[in-house]
Amino acid sequence: MKIAFVSAASSSHTVKWVNALCKRGHKVRLYSLPEHENRQKNLNPEVEVVYLGKSGFAGYFLNGGELRRDLTDFAPDVINAHYASGYGTLVRMARSHPLVLSVWGSDVYEFPLKSPVHKLLVAGNLKAADVVASTSEVMAGQVRRVFGERRKIWITPFGVDCSQFSPQPQEHDGFCVGAVKALEDVYGMDDLIRAFALFVQKAPPGSYSLKIYGKGSRQESLQQLIDSLGLSECASLCGVIPNPQVPKVLSCMDAVCLPSRSESFGVSAVEAMACGVPVVASNVDGFLETVEDGVTGFLAPCGDVEALAEHLLRLCRDPSLRSRMGAAGRERVLRLFDFKKNVEQMEQVYEAAIAEHKKGS
Repeated sequence: MKIAFVSAASSSHTVKWVNALCKRGHKVRLYSLPEHENRQKNLNPEVEVVYLGKSGFAGYFLNGGELRRDLTDFAPDVINAHYASGYGTLVRMARSHPLVLSVWGSDVYEFPLKSPVHKLLVAGNLKAADVVASTSEVMAGQVRRVFGERRKIWITPFGVDCSQFSPQPQEHDGFCVGAVKALEDVYGMDDLIRAFALFVQKAPPGSYSLKIYGKGSRQESLQQLIDSLGLSECASLCGVIPNPQVPKVLSCMDAVCLPSRSESFGVSAVEAMACGVPVVASNVDGFLETVEDGVTGFLAPCGDVEALAEHLLRLCRDPSLRSRMGAAGRERVLRLFDFKKNVEQMEQVYEAAIAEHKKGS
């Protein structure tokens, strides 16, 4: 089918979706604001990209006419807008259908709480869609609680390529704890560093390391925390790495620790489990859905660094437990979060939107 995808071209999530849909044989045209340009040049060359004329927050309102004209020319079978706030507003301004609106996280968890006007904006965008989709059941529940949405919300998990993300045994010394995550406050990397410090204090003599991959606004303060806790020789901020290198990095870890303060889905946990690595995470919404507590890893109360440290100790002391949890995590991902299956689920959502629009016409 012909698919109009309205989303930030700079987002790795957008790139993953449009590349997969193109690979499935669909004709995909991606519409994006100019400041969200894809500078990584990692889009499939067969994906057509249109950067709309107006930038900034006003662009979501002012580009509606241009988007509508181009959609009329493209004549897509379905339109999929990602992010219920900004790009959802843009598509509503274009008044084009059939429309699938995919919610992402902060657009329904944070944006609507800024003011009644913000909430009304998202509510109007949801109402304008023929079908609403969410990456997780818990986020769908948030849409129902905040906006009173009574229609079916389609679940389209954002899984991983299980051929790329797979166990890749690596030789390394000691016990390595790690994470691949943006260095922002919401992801709790400071809690991870504090938990690792407690873990090292309680662990038997041995070689222990913490490796955090990513970039963000908290990099300097996190490095200061590492230095102040005396972890300079065993804890490292390793910088951002290209996505194809992530499976190898994860496979060098004995446990992945993700103490996020908020998660709408938790793809970082899914990536680790796909590589056969047990996960220790906070019990926020996204991880409640992706991590099976006591089976594929452990969940700890959000902000409880002592509980995180205890879970890491348990995994450190019991290699067979790590092996069992790693295998269970891989099995769970293959069953629920294989991205090839997730793309097929999204195709079903597109068909539903087309049928829904025809029914209402």
